[in-house]
Amino acid sequence: MKHSKLGALEVGRIGLGAMGMSAYYTMGEGNEAESIKTIHRAIELGVTLIDTAEVYGPYTNEELVGKALKGKRDQVVMATKFGVISHRNGGINAMDSNPDNIRVAVEGSLRRLQTDYIDLYYQHRVDPNTPIEDTVGTLSQLVKEGKIRHIGLSEAGAATIQRAHAVHPITALQSEYSLWARDPEREILPLLRQLGIGLVPYSPLGRGFLTGQIKSLEQIADDDWRKTNPRFSAENFSKNLQIVREVEAIADQLNAKPGQVALAWLLAQGDDITPIPGTKRTERLEENAGADNLELSQAHIEKLNQLAPAAGQRYDEANMNSIEK
Repeated sequence: MKHSKLGALEVGRIGLGAMGMSAYYTMGEGNEAESIKTIHRAIELGVTLIDTAEVYGPYTNEELVGKALKGKRDQVVMATKFGVISHRNGGINAMDSNPDNIRVAVEGSLRRLQTDYIDLYYQHRVDPNTPIEDTVGTLSQLVKEGKIRHIGLSEAGAATIQRAHAVHPITALQSEYSLWARDPEREILPLLRQLGIGLVPYSPLGRGFLTGQIKSLEQIADDDWRKTNPRFSAENFSKNLQIVREVEAIADQLNAKPGQVALAWLLAQGDDITPIPGTKRTERLEENAGADNLELSQAHIEKLNQLAPAAGQRYDEANMNSIEK
């Protein structure tokens, strides 16, 4: 697999998001053995960036990743996140990037991941009650102590990124970016390139929508998080299917899968971008990794650039409020 650069960090240019192995998505439910097999197959295919977070589960996803990577730790770039569990307040779900909370969080993640260092440690969401300088200052100390090697942010706005980077170099920003979530292009991506920060797009396949596998709401279980997402609402679902049909048309021309086209479009945006499509199954992983070899023509890229925006916000109101504008 070809590589990309996230700041000073070199990784396979397609990563693996582990979240769905433990939380939120129940469609096509897998099991621990299959998830571990998928992580091992990812490493064989040249995937090096493995992404998790303490809140996934909570905690169980980090435990799964730690178990899967036992004996393989030096083959991967391990990324996890803190900041949406307040350990200072009994482990409740609440934004908390206070220095004391970070100290508790990192020790828990190191234990669950069965490692003595984390390659890329992200603030999961910006905490409005803690100055970013205090948060990044603490993370900088953790770098000096060898507990983490690189610092990341997630869904941070331009001003926060600049302030954070002034305290300690930020390696990567993780934000939603895909054919139907192109917000970073306006302000964030140019800023990242100015500062030498990489972009890690999560949900690069539109939470599975852009794979073409989801044709009706009935395919999604009632306890699947996507049932609460505006883009999967009855009102917006059929509108967003039209986007998928256009991606499918290009996939047919290239003898590829729609998800591969969506990932290849992201890869064509630059060598400082590493999407992290999530899956719990080896066949889907292999399909995603195949996008590394798919070359889109300029005509195809232009066609995809002109797709209609997705109908509906990318989160419900409460979750949108946690994202910096």
